[in-house]
Amino acid sequence: MSPIRLSKIESSTRIVIEFNQAFNRHDVPAMMRLMSDDCIFENTDPAPDGTVYAGKEAVTQFWHDFFRESPQAHIEIEEIFGLGFRCVMRWRYTWMDAEGKKGHVRGVDIFKLKDGLISEKLSYVKG
Repeated sequence: MSPIRLSKIESSTRIVIEFNQAFNRHDVPAMMRLMSDDCIFENTDPAPDGTVYAGKEAVTQFWHDFFRESPQAHIEIEEIFGLGFRCVMRWRYTWMDAEGKKGHVRGVDIFKLKDGLISEKLSYVKG
């Protein structure tokens, strides 16, 4: 593999890690700086197919609503790897409900990057 191609794979992984760090800070502006204007986010809820949010405005609004409803939201990366313009991240998502009860689920995100930005974030969860 050429150093240039390897650099692109590493770059995609770094961008996704940076996105996850912004997620854990609940920093929506920082998250959205890493997403393209025509981004697509496919949420896991409601089962079985989730909801698709298209465009920066819709995705931004989703994240603002999400963090308002889940102020303890945190994602721990269990594994991450890049495949060209794709990046796959296996994660453990934790939260605390309104009564103070902790919960978690595990899942996978499949990211697509375009021009150094996340253009797709497709989320899947173990049910």
